[in-house]
Amino acid sequence: MNTLKSLLCLAVCLHSSFSYALPADIQPKIDAVMPKVVTWRRDFHQHPELSNQEFRTAEIIADHLRALGMEVQTEVAHTGVVGTLRGGDGPVVALRADMDALPVTELVDLPFASKAKGVYQGREVGVMHACGHDNHVAILMGVAEVLAGMGDELPGTVKFIFQPAEEGTPDGSIGGAELMLMEGVFENPRPDVVFGLHVFPFPAGTIATRPGGLMASSDRHQITIKGKQTHGAVPWAGVDPIVAASQVVMGLQTIVSRQLDATLTPSIVTVGRIEGGVRNNIIPESVELEGTIRTFDAATRNDIHTRIRRTASNIAEAAGATADIVIDQGYGVTRNDPTLYRQMAPTLEIVAGDRFIEATQTTTAEDFSYFANEVPGLFLFLGVAPDDPTLIHPNHSPRFYADERALPVGVEALTSMTLDYMVSER
Repeated sequence: MNTLKSLLCLAVCLHSSFSYALPADIQPKIDAVMPKVVTWRRDFHQHPELSNQEFRTAEIIADHLRALGMEVQTEVAHTGVVGTLRGGDGPVVALRADMDALPVTELVDLPFASKAKGVYQGREVGVMHACGHDNHVAILMGVAEVLAGMGDELPGTVKFIFQPAEEGTPDGSIGGAELMLMEGVFENPRPDVVFGLHVFPFPAGTIATRPGGLMASSDRHQITIKGKQTHGAVPWAGVDPIVAASQVVMGLQTIVSRQLDATLTPSIVTVGRIEGGVRNNIIPESVELEGTIRTFDAATRNDIHTRIRRTASNIAEAAGATADIVIDQGYGVTRNDPTLYRQMAPTLEIVAGDRFIEATQTTTAEDFSYFANEVPGLFLFLGVAPDDPTLIHPNHSPRFYADERALPVGVEALTSMTLDYMVSER
Protein backbone atom coordinates (compact mmCIF):
# COMPACT_ATOMS: atom_id res chain seq x y z
CA MET A 1 0.00 0.00 0.00
CA ASN A 2 2.92 2.35 0.63
CA THR A 3 3.91 2.04 -3.03
CA LEU A 4 0.35 2.81 -4.11
CA LYS A 5 0.21 5.85 -1.85
CA SER A 6 3.44 7.12 -3.35
CA LEU A 7 2.08 6.70 -6.86
CA LEU A 8 -1.12 8.51 -5.96
CA CYS A 9 0.92 11.39 -4.59
CA LEU A 10 2.87 11.47 -7.84
CA ALA A 11 -0.40 11.65 -9.74
CA VAL A 12 -1.42 14.78 -7.86
CA CYS A 13 1.78 16.36 -9.14
CA LEU A 14 0.29 15.61 -12.55
CA HIS A 15 2.45 15.36 -15.62
CA SER A 16 5.85 16.71 -14.67
CA SER A 17 7.50 13.59 -16.09
CA PHE A 18 5.71 13.70 -19.41
CA SER A 19 4.87 17.32 -20.19
CA TYR A 20 5.76 19.08 -23.41
CA ALA A 21 5.27 22.56 -24.82
CA LEU A 22 1.81 22.91 -26.32
CA PRO A 23 0.84 26.27 -27.79
CA ALA A 24 0.94 28.88 -25.05
CA ASP A 25 -2.84 29.33 -24.88
CA ILE A 26 -3.58 25.58 -24.60
CA GLN A 27 -1.05 24.24 -22.10
CA PRO A 28 -2.38 26.34 -19.18
CA LYS A 29 -5.88 25.02 -19.89
CA ILE A 30 -4.61 21.44 -19.68
CA ASP A 31 -2.72 22.19 -16.48
CA ALA A 32 -5.81 23.76 -14.95
CA VAL A 33 -8.15 20.86 -15.74
CA MET A 34 -5.91 18.02 -14.56
CA PRO A 35 -6.93 18.09 -10.88
CA LYS A 36 -10.53 17.68 -12.06
CA VAL A 37 -9.54 14.79 -14.34
CA VAL A 38 -7.93 12.96 -11.41
CA THR A 39 -11.00 13.61 -9.24
CA TRP A 40 -13.39 12.40 -11.97
CA ARG A 41 -11.35 9.30 -12.59
CA ARG A 42 -11.31 8.33 -8.91
CA ASP A 43 -15.03 8.98 -8.57
CA PHE A 44 -15.89 6.84 -11.60
CA HIS A 45 -13.53 4.15 -10.37
CA GLN A 46 -15.27 4.06 -7.01
CA HIS A 47 -18.74 3.99 -8.62
CA PRO A 48 -18.50 1.66 -11.65
CA GLU A 49 -21.56 0.58 -13.61
CA LEU A 50 -22.11 -2.41 -15.87
CA SER A 51 -22.91 -2.24 -19.57
CA ASN A 52 -26.13 -0.36 -20.41
CA GLN A 53 -26.46 0.53 -16.71
CA GLU A 54 -24.13 3.56 -16.76
CA PHE A 55 -26.85 5.91 -15.47
CA ARG A 56 -24.85 7.80 -12.85
CA THR A 57 -21.82 8.07 -15.11
CA ALA A 58 -23.93 9.38 -17.99
CA GLU A 59 -25.62 11.99 -15.80
CA ILE A 60 -22.28 13.38 -14.57
CA ILE A 61 -20.96 13.54 -18.13
CA ALA A 62 -24.08 15.20 -19.52
CA ASP A 63 -24.11 17.83 -16.76
CA HIS A 64 -20.46 18.61 -17.44
CA LEU A 65 -20.96 18.99 -21.19
CA ARG A 66 -24.02 21.20 -20.71
CA ALA A 67 -22.07 23.40 -18.32
CA LEU A 68 -19.50 23.85 -21.09
CA GLY A 69 -22.24 25.13 -23.40
CA MET A 70 -22.47 22.14 -25.72
CA GLU A 71 -25.40 20.62 -27.54
CA VAL A 72 -25.99 17.41 -25.58
CA GLN A 73 -27.83 14.22 -26.49
CA THR A 74 -28.54 11.60 -23.85
CA GLU A 75 -29.91 8.04 -23.87
CA VAL A 76 -28.13 7.30 -27.14
CA ALA A 77 -27.92 3.50 -27.43
CA HIS A 78 -29.61 3.35 -24.00
CA THR A 79 -27.17 5.31 -21.82
CA GLY A 80 -24.73 7.00 -24.22
CA VAL A 81 -24.01 10.72 -24.17
CA VAL A 82 -22.96 12.85 -27.15
CA GLY A 83 -21.80 16.43 -26.89
CA THR A 84 -21.28 18.65 -29.92
CA LEU A 85 -18.92 21.59 -29.63
CA ARG A 86 -19.19 23.89 -32.64
CA GLY A 87 -16.29 26.15 -33.54
CA GLY A 88 -15.02 27.43 -36.87
CA ASP A 89 -15.78 26.07 -40.32
CA GLY A 90 -12.94 23.53 -40.20
CA PRO A 91 -13.20 19.72 -40.01
CA VAL A 92 -15.42 17.73 -37.69
CA VAL A 93 -13.48 15.48 -35.29
CA ALA A 94 -15.12 12.75 -33.23
CA LEU A 95 -13.56 11.69 -29.93
CA ARG A 96 -14.78 8.54 -28.20
CA ALA A 97 -14.58 7.17 -24.66
CA ASP A 98 -16.30 4.02 -23.38
CA MET A 99 -18.06 4.11 -20.00
CA ASP A 100 -18.87 0.59 -18.83
CA ALA A 101 -17.25 -1.54 -16.13
CA LEU A 102 -16.95 -5.32 -15.71
CA PRO A 103 -18.45 -7.96 -13.40
CA VAL A 104 -15.18 -8.22 -11.46
CA THR A 105 -14.60 -7.84 -7.71
CA GLU A 106 -11.75 -5.41 -7.11
CA LEU A 107 -8.70 -6.67 -5.18
CA VAL A 108 -6.59 -3.47 -5.39
CA ASP A 109 -6.02 -1.75 -2.04
CA LEU A 110 -6.95 1.82 -2.93
CA PRO A 111 -8.75 4.51 -0.93
CA PHE A 112 -11.17 4.80 -3.86
CA ALA A 113 -11.46 1.06 -4.60
CA SER A 114 -14.82 -0.13 -5.85
CA LYS A 115 -17.16 -1.78 -3.40
CA ALA A 116 -20.01 -1.72 -5.91
CA LYS A 117 -22.30 -4.65 -6.58
CA GLY A 118 -24.42 -5.35 -9.62
CA VAL A 119 -26.50 -8.03 -11.28
CA TYR A 120 -24.99 -9.86 -14.25
CA GLN A 121 -26.87 -12.67 -15.97
CA GLY A 122 -29.10 -13.08 -12.95
CA ARG A 123 -26.30 -13.24 -10.38
CA GLU A 124 -25.02 -10.62 -7.94
CA VAL A 125 -21.44 -9.73 -8.79
CA GLY A 126 -18.78 -7.27 -7.82
CA VAL A 127 -18.31 -4.43 -10.29
CA MET A 128 -14.96 -2.88 -11.18
CA HIS A 129 -13.39 -0.73 -13.86
CA ALA A 130 -11.00 -3.61 -14.49
CA CYS A 131 -10.50 -2.52 -18.11
CA GLY A 132 -9.77 1.11 -17.26
CA HIS A 133 -12.73 2.85 -18.87
CA ASP A 134 -12.90 5.22 -15.88
CA ASN A 135 -9.65 6.71 -17.21
CA HIS A 136 -11.09 7.10 -20.71
CA VAL A 137 -14.15 9.00 -19.48
CA ALA A 138 -12.16 11.32 -17.22
CA ILE A 139 -9.63 12.05 -19.97
CA LEU A 140 -12.33 12.93 -22.51
CA MET A 141 -14.16 15.14 -20.01
CA GLY A 142 -10.88 16.99 -19.53
CA VAL A 143 -10.37 17.36 -23.28
CA ALA A 144 -13.92 18.70 -23.56
CA GLU A 145 -13.19 21.41 -21.00
CA VAL A 146 -9.90 22.38 -22.67
CA LEU A 147 -11.39 22.66 -26.16
CA ALA A 148 -14.57 24.39 -24.97
CA GLY A 149 -12.32 26.95 -23.30
CA MET A 150 -11.01 28.00 -26.71
CA GLY A 151 -14.33 29.59 -27.60
CA ASP A 152 -14.40 31.05 -31.11
CA GLU A 153 -10.75 30.12 -31.61
CA LEU A 154 -11.62 26.44 -32.01
CA PRO A 155 -10.93 25.80 -35.73
CA GLY A 156 -13.68 23.22 -36.28
CA THR A 157 -16.34 21.07 -34.60
CA VAL A 158 -15.84 18.27 -32.09
CA LYS A 159 -18.27 15.45 -31.27
CA PHE A 160 -17.60 13.97 -27.84
CA ILE A 161 -18.95 10.41 -27.84
CA PHE A 162 -19.33 8.70 -24.47
CA GLN A 163 -20.25 5.14 -25.35
CA PRO A 164 -21.97 2.45 -23.27
CA ALA A 165 -21.55 -1.31 -23.48
CA GLU A 166 -18.14 -1.64 -25.09
CA GLU A 167 -17.76 -4.87 -23.13
CA GLY A 168 -20.91 -6.20 -24.80
CA THR A 169 -24.56 -6.09 -23.83
CA PRO A 170 -25.73 -8.36 -21.01
CA ASP A 171 -28.16 -10.24 -23.26
CA GLY A 172 -26.04 -10.34 -26.41
CA SER A 173 -28.24 -7.84 -28.25
CA ILE A 174 -26.93 -5.07 -30.50
CA GLY A 175 -25.41 -2.29 -28.44
CA GLY A 176 -22.42 -0.06 -27.92
CA ALA A 177 -20.80 1.56 -30.93
CA GLU A 178 -22.91 -0.39 -33.42
CA LEU A 179 -26.18 0.80 -31.89
CA MET A 180 -24.92 4.37 -31.53
CA LEU A 181 -24.23 4.44 -35.27
CA MET A 182 -27.64 2.97 -36.02
CA GLU A 183 -29.16 5.77 -33.94
CA GLY A 184 -27.31 8.43 -35.93
CA VAL A 185 -24.30 9.37 -33.78
CA PHE A 186 -22.30 10.17 -36.93
CA GLU A 187 -24.98 12.43 -38.39
CA ASN A 188 -25.56 16.20 -38.11
CA PRO A 189 -22.66 16.73 -38.46
CA ARG A 190 -20.79 13.72 -39.85
CA PRO A 191 -17.20 13.47 -38.55
CA ASP A 192 -14.27 13.57 -40.93
CA VAL A 193 -12.16 11.44 -38.56
CA VAL A 194 -12.50 9.66 -35.22
CA PHE A 195 -9.89 9.31 -32.47
CA GLY A 196 -9.91 7.10 -29.40
CA LEU A 197 -7.61 5.53 -26.84
CA HIS A 198 -7.45 2.64 -24.40
CA VAL A 199 -5.30 2.26 -21.30
CA PHE A 200 -2.97 -0.73 -21.43
CA PRO A 201 -0.19 -2.12 -19.18
CA PHE A 202 2.66 -0.43 -21.04
CA PRO A 203 4.96 1.84 -18.99
CA ALA A 204 3.06 4.88 -17.74
CA GLY A 205 2.95 7.67 -20.30
CA THR A 206 3.61 5.43 -23.31
CA ILE A 207 1.56 5.98 -26.46
CA ALA A 208 1.54 2.91 -28.69
CA THR A 209 -0.22 2.53 -32.02
CA ARG A 210 0.40 1.37 -35.57
CA PRO A 211 -1.01 1.79 -39.09
CA GLY A 212 -3.45 -0.84 -40.30
CA GLY A 213 -4.75 -3.60 -38.06
CA LEU A 214 -4.12 -2.85 -34.37
CA MET A 215 -6.69 -5.11 -32.67
CA ALA A 216 -8.28 -8.27 -33.98
CA SER A 217 -11.80 -9.06 -35.07
CA SER A 218 -13.73 -11.13 -32.54
CA ASP A 219 -16.36 -13.72 -33.43
CA ARG A 220 -18.06 -16.34 -31.26
CA HIS A 221 -18.61 -19.91 -32.43
CA GLN A 222 -20.98 -22.39 -30.84
CA ILE A 223 -21.02 -26.00 -32.01
CA THR A 224 -23.50 -28.58 -30.80
CA ILE A 225 -22.49 -32.19 -31.49
CA LYS A 226 -25.56 -34.43 -31.48
CA GLY A 227 -25.14 -38.15 -30.94
CA LYS A 228 -27.32 -40.90 -29.50
CA GLN A 229 -27.57 -41.39 -25.76
CA THR A 230 -26.74 -44.80 -24.33
CA HIS A 231 -25.38 -46.56 -21.27
CA GLY A 232 -21.69 -45.95 -20.71
CA ALA A 233 -21.15 -49.71 -20.54
CA VAL A 234 -22.43 -50.27 -24.09
CA PRO A 235 -21.12 -47.33 -26.22
CA TRP A 236 -21.77 -49.28 -29.43
CA ALA A 237 -25.49 -48.98 -28.78
CA GLY A 238 -25.34 -45.23 -29.33
CA VAL A 239 -23.22 -42.46 -30.84
CA ASP A 240 -20.78 -40.82 -28.41
CA PRO A 241 -20.84 -37.02 -28.87
CA ILE A 242 -18.11 -36.54 -26.24
CA VAL A 243 -15.54 -38.41 -28.29
CA ALA A 244 -16.72 -36.64 -31.47
CA ALA A 245 -16.54 -33.26 -29.72
CA SER A 246 -12.99 -34.02 -28.54
CA GLN A 247 -11.99 -34.79 -32.12
CA VAL A 248 -13.64 -31.55 -33.27
CA VAL A 249 -11.62 -29.56 -30.72
CA MET A 250 -8.39 -31.06 -32.06
CA GLY A 251 -9.51 -30.62 -35.66
CA LEU A 252 -10.23 -26.93 -35.14
CA GLN A 253 -6.63 -26.41 -34.02
CA THR A 254 -5.37 -27.52 -37.43
CA ILE A 255 -7.23 -24.67 -39.18
CA VAL A 256 -4.66 -22.11 -38.07
CA SER A 257 -1.65 -24.41 -37.70
CA ARG A 258 -2.02 -26.41 -40.94
CA GLN A 259 -4.61 -24.87 -43.27
CA LEU A 260 -3.93 -21.11 -43.30
CA ASP A 261 -0.91 -19.34 -44.75
CA ALA A 262 0.95 -18.48 -41.55
CA THR A 263 2.81 -15.63 -43.26
CA LEU A 264 -0.33 -13.60 -44.04
CA THR A 265 -1.85 -12.61 -40.69
CA PRO A 266 -2.07 -13.83 -37.08
CA SER A 267 -5.20 -15.85 -36.35
CA ILE A 268 -6.64 -17.78 -33.41
CA VAL A 269 -9.40 -20.37 -33.06
CA THR A 270 -10.07 -21.12 -29.38
CA VAL A 271 -12.54 -23.42 -27.66
CA GLY A 272 -13.26 -21.91 -24.27
CA ARG A 273 -16.17 -24.04 -23.11
CA ILE A 274 -17.09 -27.72 -23.55
CA GLU A 275 -20.16 -29.03 -21.77
CA GLY A 276 -22.08 -32.30 -21.93
CA GLY A 277 -23.28 -35.16 -19.81
CA VAL A 278 -24.73 -35.46 -16.31
CA ARG A 279 -23.47 -38.80 -15.00
CA ASN A 280 -20.37 -40.96 -15.16
CA ASN A 281 -22.06 -43.98 -16.76
CA ILE A 282 -24.29 -42.22 -19.29
CA ILE A 283 -23.09 -41.24 -22.75
CA PRO A 284 -25.12 -38.06 -23.39
CA GLU A 285 -27.24 -37.08 -26.34
CA SER A 286 -25.28 -33.92 -27.12
CA VAL A 287 -22.23 -31.83 -26.26
CA GLU A 288 -21.78 -28.05 -26.65
CA LEU A 289 -18.55 -26.34 -27.63
CA GLU A 290 -18.11 -22.58 -27.51
CA GLY A 291 -15.16 -20.40 -28.35
CA THR A 292 -13.73 -17.37 -30.09
CA ILE A 293 -12.18 -16.57 -33.48
CA ARG A 294 -9.61 -13.78 -33.86
CA THR A 295 -7.82 -12.44 -36.93
CA PHE A 296 -6.76 -9.21 -38.63
CA ASP A 297 -7.95 -9.73 -42.21
CA ALA A 298 -11.51 -9.80 -43.55
CA ALA A 299 -10.86 -12.52 -46.16
CA THR A 300 -9.10 -14.72 -43.60
CA ARG A 301 -11.96 -14.14 -41.19
CA ASN A 302 -14.49 -15.48 -43.70
CA ASP A 303 -12.18 -18.35 -44.67
CA ILE A 304 -11.90 -19.46 -41.03
CA HIS A 305 -15.67 -19.45 -40.68
CA THR A 306 -15.97 -21.74 -43.71
CA ARG A 307 -13.27 -24.08 -42.43
CA ILE A 308 -14.85 -24.32 -38.97
CA ARG A 309 -18.16 -25.36 -40.48
CA ARG A 310 -16.52 -27.93 -42.75
CA THR A 311 -14.19 -29.36 -40.10
CA ALA A 312 -16.86 -29.75 -37.42
CA SER A 313 -19.46 -31.16 -39.80
CA ASN A 314 -17.15 -33.72 -41.40
CA ILE A 315 -15.65 -34.96 -38.12
CA ALA A 316 -19.11 -35.34 -36.60
CA GLU A 317 -20.38 -37.16 -39.68
CA ALA A 318 -17.44 -39.56 -39.59
CA ALA A 319 -18.45 -40.51 -36.04
CA GLY A 320 -22.11 -40.95 -36.97
CA ALA A 321 -23.09 -37.71 -35.25
CA THR A 322 -24.21 -34.31 -36.53
CA ALA A 323 -22.92 -30.82 -35.87
CA ASP A 324 -25.04 -27.69 -35.56
CA ILE A 325 -22.75 -24.68 -36.01
CA VAL A 326 -23.54 -21.07 -35.18
CA ILE A 327 -20.98 -18.30 -35.75
CA ASP A 328 -21.92 -14.92 -34.33
CA GLN A 329 -19.97 -12.17 -36.05
CA GLY A 330 -18.75 -9.72 -33.43
CA TYR A 331 -16.39 -6.76 -33.53
CA GLY A 332 -14.41 -6.19 -36.71
CA VAL A 333 -10.71 -5.46 -36.95
CA THR A 334 -9.75 -2.21 -35.22
CA ARG A 335 -7.89 -0.72 -38.14
CA ASN A 336 -6.00 2.56 -38.10
CA ASP A 337 -6.17 4.53 -41.32
CA PRO A 338 -2.54 4.55 -42.63
CA THR A 339 -2.74 8.10 -43.98
CA LEU A 340 -4.19 9.42 -40.72
CA TYR A 341 -1.52 7.52 -38.76
CA ARG A 342 1.27 9.14 -40.78
CA GLN A 343 -0.36 12.54 -40.36
CA MET A 344 -0.70 12.25 -36.58
CA ALA A 345 2.53 10.38 -35.76
CA PRO A 346 4.65 13.56 -35.47
CA THR A 347 2.08 15.03 -33.08
CA LEU A 348 2.14 11.93 -30.90
CA GLU A 349 5.92 11.92 -30.89
CA ILE A 350 5.85 15.48 -29.54
CA VAL A 351 3.39 14.44 -26.83
CA ALA A 352 5.14 11.28 -25.67
CA GLY A 353 8.74 11.73 -26.85
CA ASP A 354 10.64 8.45 -26.77
CA ARG A 355 7.59 6.85 -25.20
CA PHE A 356 5.78 7.01 -28.52
CA ILE A 357 6.24 3.52 -29.96
CA GLU A 358 4.83 1.37 -32.73
CA ALA A 359 2.53 -1.18 -31.16
CA THR A 360 2.50 -4.85 -32.02
CA GLN A 361 -0.84 -6.29 -33.01
CA THR A 362 -2.97 -7.64 -30.19
CA THR A 363 -5.68 -10.28 -30.50
CA THR A 364 -7.92 -8.44 -28.06
CA ALA A 365 -10.84 -6.65 -29.73
CA GLU A 366 -12.63 -3.29 -29.54
CA ASP A 367 -15.92 -2.01 -30.90
CA PHE A 368 -14.20 1.26 -31.81
CA SER A 369 -13.83 -0.73 -35.03
CA TYR A 370 -17.42 0.17 -35.94
CA PHE A 371 -16.59 3.88 -35.84
CA ALA A 372 -13.32 3.43 -37.77
CA ASN A 373 -15.19 1.52 -40.49
CA GLU A 374 -17.37 4.57 -41.08
CA VAL A 375 -14.70 7.31 -41.21
CA PRO A 376 -10.89 7.26 -41.02
CA GLY A 377 -9.91 6.41 -37.46
CA LEU A 378 -6.86 6.32 -35.22
CA PHE A 379 -6.85 4.34 -31.98
CA LEU A 380 -4.09 4.55 -29.38
CA PHE A 381 -2.90 2.50 -26.42
CA LEU A 382 -2.05 4.69 -23.43
CA GLY A 383 0.41 3.07 -21.02
CA VAL A 384 -0.69 3.06 -17.38
CA ALA A 385 1.67 0.48 -15.86
CA PRO A 386 3.38 1.71 -12.67
CA ASP A 387 7.12 1.48 -12.12
CA ASP A 388 6.70 -1.24 -9.47
CA PRO A 389 6.42 -4.55 -11.40
CA THR A 390 4.44 -6.19 -8.58
CA LEU A 391 1.58 -3.76 -9.33
CA ILE A 392 1.38 -4.54 -13.05
CA HIS A 393 -1.57 -6.71 -14.04
CA PRO A 394 -3.48 -7.11 -17.32
CA ASN A 395 -6.77 -5.48 -18.21
CA HIS A 396 -9.76 -7.42 -16.80
CA SER A 397 -7.74 -8.57 -13.79
CA PRO A 398 -9.23 -7.82 -10.34
CA ARG A 399 -5.79 -6.38 -9.57
CA PHE A 400 -5.64 -4.08 -12.61
CA TYR A 401 -4.10 -0.78 -11.53
CA ALA A 402 -3.76 2.39 -13.62
CA ASP A 403 -0.97 4.84 -12.83
CA GLU A 404 -2.56 8.30 -12.93
CA ARG A 405 0.63 9.90 -14.26
CA ALA A 406 -0.66 8.78 -17.66
CA LEU A 407 -3.84 10.87 -17.46
CA PRO A 408 -2.35 14.18 -18.69
CA VAL A 409 -0.65 12.35 -21.55
CA GLY A 410 -4.07 11.14 -22.67
CA VAL A 411 -5.55 14.64 -22.43
CA GLU A 412 -2.63 16.15 -24.35
CA ALA A 413 -2.74 13.45 -27.02
CA LEU A 414 -6.45 13.81 -27.84
CA THR A 415 -6.32 17.61 -27.60
CA SER A 416 -3.24 17.86 -29.81
CA MET A 417 -4.51 15.45 -32.46
CA THR A 418 -7.83 17.28 -32.64
CA LEU A 419 -6.27 20.70 -33.08
CA ASP A 420 -3.48 19.56 -35.38
CA TYR A 421 -5.92 17.75 -37.64
CA MET A 422 -8.26 20.74 -37.78
CA VAL A 423 -5.45 23.15 -38.65
CA SER A 424 -3.83 20.88 -41.22
CA GLU A 425 -7.11 20.19 -43.04
CA ARG A 426 -8.42 23.78 -43.24
